[in-house]
Amino acid sequence: MPESLLDTRVPAVLLRIDRNPFHHGTLGAVRSLGRAGIDVHVVADSTGSPVRKSRFVSQLHPPPPPGAALADIAATLLRVAARVERPAVLIPMDDAGAIAVSRLREELAPAYLLPQQPGAVPERVADKAELTRLCAAADVPHPLTVLPDSAAQAASAAWRLGLPVVAKWSRPWLLPAHSGLRSTVVVRSPQEARDLYLRTEEAGSQLLLQAFLPPGPDRDWFFHGYVDRSGTVGGGGPGRKLCAWPRGAGLTAVGEWTENPQVGTLAQRLTDELGYRGIFDLDFRRCGATGDYHLLDFNPRPGAQFRLFADGAGLDVVRAQHLDLTHRPLPAGAPLPGRAFVVENYAPLAALRPARRTRELAWHAGDDTAPGRAMWGLWAAHVARRLLDRLRRAGASGVAGVRPRVVRQAAPPTPSLTDLTEPAPTAPAPAAPTDDEKASSC
Repeated sequence: MPESLLDTRVPAVLLRIDRNPFHHGTLGAVRSLGRAGIDVHVVADSTGSPVRKSRFVSQLHPPPPPGAALADIAATLLRVAARVERPAVLIPMDDAGAIAVSRLREELAPAYLLPQQPGAVPERVADKAELTRLCAAADVPHPLTVLPDSAAQAASAAWRLGLPVVAKWSRPWLLPAHSGLRSTVVVRSPQEARDLYLRTEEAGSQLLLQAFLPPGPDRDWFFHGYVDRSGTVGGGGPGRKLCAWPRGAGLTAVGEWTENPQVGTLAQRLTDELGYRGIFDLDFRRCGATGDYHLLDFNPRPGAQFRLFADGAGLDVVRAQHLDLTHRPLPAGAPLPGRAFVVENYAPLAALRPARRTRELAWHAGDDTAPGRAMWGLWAAHVARRLLDRLRRAGASGVAGVRPRVVRQAAPPTPSLTDLTEPAPTAPAPAAPTDDEKASSC
């Protein structure tokens, strides 16, 4: 995109509350805006993060403390605004940030350019229980969902839905950092559902149980976009998840821009119903029995792989937001079906293969090499720590003579009587990532 299309006098501030050094979406936003001549300020925990090495970062700012109250988040952002000294486009990079900015809109509006978002829409769509009701109102397919009122109801609902079932906490941004609770898991027995429900108070939000839609080839899809002030969706498109980490669940390791009118229609229908404005990221899974695309998640911020949808004019969702909020027209770029996006640390073999089509890597870039090098050093240390932790746990369980029970978000090991499952692959599944590593959405 020619630099002249964006108003380079207006800086951008990226907000990330989650502590996650491997969030490649933040780096993608830094590069996208920085290459267009925008001053990019990053409010995030940058300790050891490869993002801090990017030559496109104008300035790093300390984030709010973990579990910060709204007043603390407002104070942090207003302090950054005072240093920037002119109104900036504010782009939250995680759900917690998007919800906080939505709640603080009146307080932040004098210092930042923000989409005219109606009401508490970001909080409503990020809430998994509320999303069920929103999908019903908009006639968008959604997995059959039960919100149990007791541990006994949780066990009963798991059985009635047909094991395995997907268990989610409705407001995952409220989960305590070191609780061991994950935002989404697959449970395979009524007892596991009961045990999860008993931790509701600790989790800080409702537990919901959903019918399990098995993974499979050509079943996992996503849609990224930006809704401008007129309600038009641009800056993104539909994509297909070719490889996930861990396999069968988790975040997108390899994605491809693939035309899909059905997914695009569902995205437009839902954003129209909500009056949504701003950046969004939707996750879908196609039901193998009916062919319907079920909405799994609505993330009110950029997805980690948003750079997959950089079109023929160089437009993506963060550039679309900057253009729209500075009252500049969005260029009519041509879609680029077949364009691929690869996250090297989750799919190293795919990253090493010669690219037959247009491809972007999450970490390596010829004009910004330092973050890629820093990522590999950080990733090696991360993997070493995980292996040591596994060895310690294995040793402890061996001494105790008790085999630990593991609940993973992955395909089930054996078919169930409900025909909702598929046989698991014979290869061992990789260790599930932390919630921070999953970044938002797959």
